[in-house]
Amino acid sequence: MASIRERYGEYFKQMATVSVAAAKIDETNVYQKANPLTKKIMDKLVAENLAEGSGLAGVENYKAFLEAIKSGKSGLILMEHYANTDLPGLIYLLQHSDDADCRELGDRVVAIAGMKLNEADPMVRAFAESFTRVVIYPTRSLDSASAKAQSAEEIAAETKKARTINLAAMRAMDKCKKNGEAILVFPAGTRYRPGKPETKRGLKEIDSYLRMFDCMLLVSIKGMILKFNPDNMDDMLADECSPDVCVYKASPVIDCKKFRNDYLETLPADHADPKQAVIDHVMDYLQTQHDAM
Repeated sequence: MASIRERYGEYFKQMATVSVAAAKIDETNVYQKANPLTKKIMDKLVAENLAEGSGLAGVENYKAFLEAIKSGKSGLILMEHYANTDLPGLIYLLQHSDDADCRELGDRVVAIAGMKLNEADPMVRAFAESFTRVVIYPTRSLDSASAKAQSAEEIAAETKKARTINLAAMRAMDKCKKNGEAILVFPAGTRYRPGKPETKRGLKEIDSYLRMFDCMLLVSIKGMILKFNPDNMDDMLADECSPDVCVYKASPVIDCKKFRNDYLETLPADHADPKQAVIDHVMDYLQTQHDAM
């Protein structure tokens, strides 16, 4: 199979010429509005690889979620993550739906993205800027940077940078909520890598999102149009194109606080890590929904 770099090199060159996203993230640029020029090219890539039969499952749930947001509730989407086209695929299917509510929801989604997407590679940056994002400094990235640091001073400086960026991201997210936008998060924080089940485990930090939002939609995915290159799993542009039927299934709208509190009540009082247990429960829901597709 051809890599996305090989097959769509010309697309990425076009995207690079109209790319405007920041190459370095700081507290002033964590909110990044979608670039309609790169988005137009990205939609072509997605359309060429979504096979017949691709679509949304549980359309009534997407519609109910939009209604909840429009009524004033803050909305969170937690979605499985298998490929770098998971978000582009969902947005494409929402915005090209026959249903007006789905199209409107597609316009309201704001994804939480790690700063690596902006800083690692100009082509990846052009790919990412096709979608509205709030950029964060992920815990995993800070752990990696700290491990590579040469001194305690370097670690302190990087920790301060991460805190500053993430505080700005929290403010941006709060503004998005007030504006009726839906925040989308990949709860595992990374793509699931075959043979590495730890990459499918939800991050403990997601528990804080459940406490910050009123309602959520859990979206499971069947099918993927980009697959890891087993010989180069760290290079996102080495991913192999693989046209496929992709279906995005939405759960009924879930009250975040009730979901969290009801599950916490089932845990023993001396449970060692209730926050992790809650996100494990979320991931179990996503997997059960996935398996039923």
